[in-house]
Amino acid sequence: MTATAPPPTTAPRVYLKERRALPFFSRHPWVFAGAIDRVDREATPGAVVTLHASDGKFIAAGLYNPHSQIRVRLYSWNEGEHLDSDFWSRRLDSAIALRQNLYGDANSESGCRLVFSEADGLSGLIVDRYGEWLLVQFTSLALADRRDLILDLLEAKLRPQGIWLRTEKGIRESEQLELADGLARGAEPPRPLNLVENGVQYAVDVQQGHKTGFYFDQRDNRAAVARYVAGKRVLDVFCYTGGFGLTALKVGNARQVHAVDVSEAALELARKNAAANQVADAIEFVKSDAFEELERLAAAGELFDVVILDPPKLTRHRAGLAKALRGYHSLNQLALNVLNPGGILVSCSCSGLIGRDDFVGMLAAVSQRSGRPIQILESRGQAADHPTSVHCLETAYLKCYICHVA
Repeated sequence: MTATAPPPTTAPRVYLKERRALPFFSRHPWVFAGAIDRVDREATPGAVVTLHASDGKFIAAGLYNPHSQIRVRLYSWNEGEHLDSDFWSRRLDSAIALRQNLYGDANSESGCRLVFSEADGLSGLIVDRYGEWLLVQFTSLALADRRDLILDLLEAKLRPQGIWLRTEKGIRESEQLELADGLARGAEPPRPLNLVENGVQYAVDVQQGHKTGFYFDQRDNRAAVARYVAGKRVLDVFCYTGGFGLTALKVGNARQVHAVDVSEAALELARKNAAANQVADAIEFVKSDAFEELERLAAAGELFDVVILDPPKLTRHRAGLAKALRGYHSLNQLALNVLNPGGILVSCSCSGLIGRDDFVGMLAAVSQRSGRPIQILESRGQAADHPTSVHCLETAYLKCYICHVA
């Protein structure tokens, strides 16, 4: 791949429709196709372009994808700045330095998100560190076209034992991006790979597990929930490899955990994690659809002191918002059916399209329908290695509410 890009003054110009420029002067990085009036000459997929208001005023420089609804991803608002190897190097340096300030130097059992796409000014790039390995996702065609450059920079800066590529569901269709999971550089990561978080040991499958293998974004929320569980019976729904449940037992001194997930592969790792943390006798794993298990538990008269709901994303498109909110409502209603009076409900959503007001409104509707008052004790988000960009509030996707239910 070419290490340098043409200077913005020679790049194709993308002109916006009238009265569509304000979000981009405000540094939002996504230019959707519907905001564009014209391109002054042919721009090939992945090409550097400059964005201009309808009157011709320069706004920003970005990368073009004629196949995506996000037609231009913006990276620099400095006229004349080149999107070359030095530019990408500086952006990576900034992202890496932030995580070093947050968590200190890496070691063989630590992990975090090193690059969080738009939040780090690198729209279309995710990098997670697991000990001596990097897991990389390209979620834009333009940065995927520059993957050799990006991977060279990551190798030079971090010297990992290996870099493994992961793909995200739907990216092939939305970006016309053809990538496959697999080894990109160095040695394959072990299966499983060992990780320690909040004093809890985890075996992680970074090659085939969800996302890049683990949910770093819930790190602080797992620790926060543990403060409410001492001596309590806990239900962990969508437990995956045991994050909330194991932290509740080992850090929070919960009495017992009933953990539910539909994935046998995830539960297999969860059982190994429970044994490694010497809490296997206090946690029961059940392979089941979450809704079906909640209904079964209610029919059996089972009650818990704490119920944790951490479902996967329920919608990726605005057309699915109403259905997703109905799903969250049903899930939380079922949870209240097995929650003791005075218990704790932990309700999470990683559906970025659902805002906090809508989610709290859903909880209010559940409270009204059930006749049980709900008090929000903590309104939480993602961990600090998933920062929120004030210019792209879509990066504030994770919601975690710790609630008292009468």
